Amino acid sequence: MQLENLLEKLPEDYSAIDIEQIKKAYEFAEKAHQGQTLASGLPYITHCASVAAILAEMTVPPELVVAGLLHDVVEDTPATLDDIRKEFNPEIANLVDGVTKLTKLPNLLRGDHHSEDEAAKAHAAPHKKIREDDIAEVLRKTFLAMSDDIRVVLIKLADRLHNMRTLSYSSEENQKRIAQETLDIFAPLANRLGIWQIKWELEDLAFRYVAPKEYKEIAEKLANRRADRERQIQEIVSRLQEELQAEGIEARISGRPKHIYSIYNKMIRKEKPFEMLMDLRGVRLIVKDIATCYRALGVVHMKWRPIPGEFDDYIAARKDNNYQSLHTAVIFDDNKPLEVQIRTEEMHERAEYGIAAHWRYKENQANIKQSYEQKISWLRSLLNLQQEGEDADDLVEGWKSDVFKDRVYVLTPQGDIIDLPAGSTPIDFAYHVHTEIGNRCRGAKVNGKLVSLDYVLETGNQVEVLTAKRGGPSRDWLNPNLGLVRTSRAKAKIKQWFKRQDRESNLTQGRMMLEKEFKRLGLKNVELAEFLVDLNVKTIDDLYVAIGCGDIGVGRVINKIAEAEEEELQEEFKFDLVEAPVATAPSDAVTVMGLKGIATTMAKCCNPMPGDEIIGYITRGRGATIHRQDCPNILRVTEKERLVKVSWGQPGKTFTVPVQIKAYDRQGLMSDISNVLTDENVNVIDMSMKMNQHLAVIKLVLGVQGIPQLSRILTRLESLPNIFEAKRRRPG
Repeated sequence: MQLENLLEKLPEDYSAIDIEQIKKAYEFAEKAHQGQTLASGLPYITHCASVAAILAEMTVPPELVVAGLLHDVVEDTPATLDDIRKEFNPEIANLVDGVTKLTKLPNLLRGDHHSEDEAAKAHAAPHKKIREDDIAEVLRKTFLAMSDDIRVVLIKLADRLHNMRTLSYSSEENQKRIAQETLDIFAPLANRLGIWQIKWELEDLAFRYVAPKEYKEIAEKLANRRADRERQIQEIVSRLQEELQAEGIEARISGRPKHIYSIYNKMIRKEKPFEMLMDLRGVRLIVKDIATCYRALGVVHMKWRPIPGEFDDYIAARKDNNYQSLHTAVIFDDNKPLEVQIRTEEMHERAEYGIAAHWRYKENQANIKQSYEQKISWLRSLLNLQQEGEDADDLVEGWKSDVFKDRVYVLTPQGDIIDLPAGSTPIDFAYHVHTEIGNRCRGAKVNGKLVSLDYVLETGNQVEVLTAKRGGPSRDWLNPNLGLVRTSRAKAKIKQWFKRQDRESNLTQGRMMLEKEFKRLGLKNVELAEFLVDLNVKTIDDLYVAIGCGDIGVGRVINKIAEAEEEELQEEFKFDLVEAPVATAPSDAVTVMGLKGIATTMAKCCNPMPGDEIIGYITRGRGATIHRQDCPNILRVTEKERLVKVSWGQPGKTFTVPVQIKAYDRQGLMSDISNVLTDENVNVIDMSMKMNQHLAVIKLVLGVQGIPQLSRILTRLESLPNIFEAKRRRPG
């Protein structure tokens, strides 16, 4: 049955020889995996055939389907690469070898599709916690495999997709671990390669296990509305067809499926519960060519009012993963928003299958081949930046920022489009244009106006970098608390510059930076030797040099000391923070439908307190008002759809710490200090200020969560104009 199902899904253009090879591979894998079972109890060949079927549906070349059938035989059976080379050919053996290399690390990338007993045999510690170093190594190996032969990663994505489809048979602990790994690595990877068909399914399947409560709530609400939504979409499609045909435009129109994870992200991004999301309706128009895309857009905008700020032209400025489409949103006949995507058949193929369209789409091969080569070039350029033996935390963060984040598209003064991760700054832009421009960057103009170097760039900004004739970057650029540099490309280039300086200079600078931070935080008698192994350096001098050239951030050292305090409570490291009294419930003390961040206000009519049974009422434009469930005003509410479930959250523990700021007085000084503390969500328990001519000494008592947050606050305060010292005060 498995073989028959697979053969039915094979593309029509496979030759008789191709089909025979696939049958042969099936028989080889079935024999090799004889006696092995999945966690579901089914024969192991079921998994191999399912992976091959997923690949076949993407219309990949037949050798990938063969490799999909054989992808686990070297890892899990006595069969060797030489056996595959003899029975098939070197190309298929290389593909299987590539997949095998990606699964060498225990507990990672396999998905634990074996039965529990076999998983235990395969891994000495099947429930071992994943370390950041392991994730870093997974990412490094994955990208190495991709840059060598991207087909390996297509097999790995198909493997992970089937593992996620059958994850219900695994233990609860494995389910959460594998699902989180899928959300962190595999779904973003599919997105970056443009394979949206796999991306959406991986996200929804993983979200089901990572946040089961939120998944169930959204799924139930979607199910309740399904019949009504399908009827609406049918009416919308008919109306659009009528208007387009009147203009002589032929289009294939369909409702666009809404994915649970994307709805959840939209709820978080817009800080709205499900009931307040009005744009859950979407349609897709597939037309014959680019000119018709714009004609169809014109018809849609003529007949219905466009919603300002909701139009994106990804045809003229395609996304970095080669995605192209026109996106708009209009107010439809029923006065409700409607999302519309317009694209050609070729664009649709690329959107669904991403880099796999290199083989799938037969026409206009020149464009597809060019995008494929660009993708491989992009992967190799990323790897080149990671060859400096980067620390695991930095590597993971680098991949996440440069590879997996949303993108912004900014312009050079000459009109060239530069693609950067969301959150990038002018310094990131400068290093993307050229290393030397980044090194000599001293300022920037955005749309003709001077901006600070921590300015967050937005799509459409025109950026001009102001440079000095000579000089290099500042060490402050690598301080994460200042937010001056976000991309791993820029960080790598800055570190390279400092590494070229002599060792003594870096050692001196590193010692000064660390001693300054210790003094500012009031840390004394810190035995740095105890942290050398964790920081992956041999001597204290090596640590100073690594700090001086930017390989190790001061914040990372402080975090290690903070961890030691929490875990070991050693007196010499103890940071004597006193637990702060919480006079009022913090803003995140109430959870609305499992979402954090939505604006909540305690109702004055019933003054709910932690422990009361509560309910939320969605106001117009002011988030949710929290009432007691027995509040008379709630009992009189007629619009029941505006009531939402809420619960008391867990307010975080805070500690009091005295801080002293010295500054030259200026207008707006206290306002700037207040803004920093507000951004950090810090409670000011006490404050006093003394003036001596133009010198201001400000003493604060703050409620902070621990050393890392205090370090970040002091760094940000000291970076404000006119402030020359911000440090922790010792009692007395």
